[in-house]
Amino acid sequence: MSLLSVEDLHVHFASRGMDNQLRVARALNGVSFEVEEGEVLGLVGETGAGKSLTALALLGLLQPPAVVAGGSIRFDGEPLSPRVRGTRLTMIPQSPHTSLDPLTRIGDQIVRMQREHASVSKKQAWERAREMLAEVRIPAPEERLRAWPHELSGGMAQRVLIAMALVNRPRLVIADEPTTGLDVTVQAEVLDTLRELVRAHGMSAILITHDLGIVAHYCDRVAVMFAGVIAEQGPVRAVFREQRHPYTRSLIASTPKRIAERGFREMGGTPPDLYALPEGCLYRDRCVRAADICVQPPPNMAFPGKHTALCHFAAEI
Repeated sequence: MSLLSVEDLHVHFASRGMDNQLRVARALNGVSFEVEEGEVLGLVGETGAGKSLTALALLGLLQPPAVVAGGSIRFDGEPLSPRVRGTRLTMIPQSPHTSLDPLTRIGDQIVRMQREHASVSKKQAWERAREMLAEVRIPAPEERLRAWPHELSGGMAQRVLIAMALVNRPRLVIADEPTTGLDVTVQAEVLDTLRELVRAHGMSAILITHDLGIVAHYCDRVAVMFAGVIAEQGPVRAVFREQRHPYTRSLIASTPKRIAERGFREMGGTPPDLYALPEGCLYRDRCVRAADICVQPPPNMAFPGKHTALCHFAAEI
């Protein structure tokens, strides 16, 4: 049984235009995927594909006018409930210097995270906070507990966010672009630390990123998003070797390694208008293989190893 199961998830944004007519943006359009125990799933796609929105929906953090318009989310076989969030399901946000409270010392923030979700004394929570800073490889953890957020470097502040997300020993952690703005060396150190802790404590993780190199190095499986749908998903090795969806092929062709090997290939077109999504395949206006059949909804074709692709031509690619 999967730890997390998302089935046919839809998220809409409703607003009124200048003419006072109601308009609905269909931001997620039937997202379905699973995360197994101990697995790291990479969620990739261009900006606006719906990656972070999916994470917010999982965490119950959608704000009006966003609404879950359909689908189900199950955690450990049960419908996902609010009591799971913050304890068994947590998130590492993108930017530490906007996510950390600038008016509260680091230690107090980690203590608060524990006491909001568990019956522990302040002394116990403080000791656990010190242990977590040591686990994420922050030097002199006792001293850093008393530091203010602005006194930390970007890499160190990101490690604090990891410590806060893992302090309650969740079963699943969602990392949304957890190394944005960090240089390459620090990025690798932070991701190595996150992966080691996830493995050491038997956790699962969803790693949201634009970087396919990160997915190749740190993830077990990958789900490729486009216009609020999962275009392709499967084991990282299978998807990188045998892309079954034209969108995935275009993304991989845009990586620095492929550009160096074969030259730059522009991915033409733009994502579809979420207020007026076309019928059939949402990628057809940008697809080199588009044909008359693409005006019909594409099948989610299955291949060995739980490798699937949402394309009429997936078996031929």
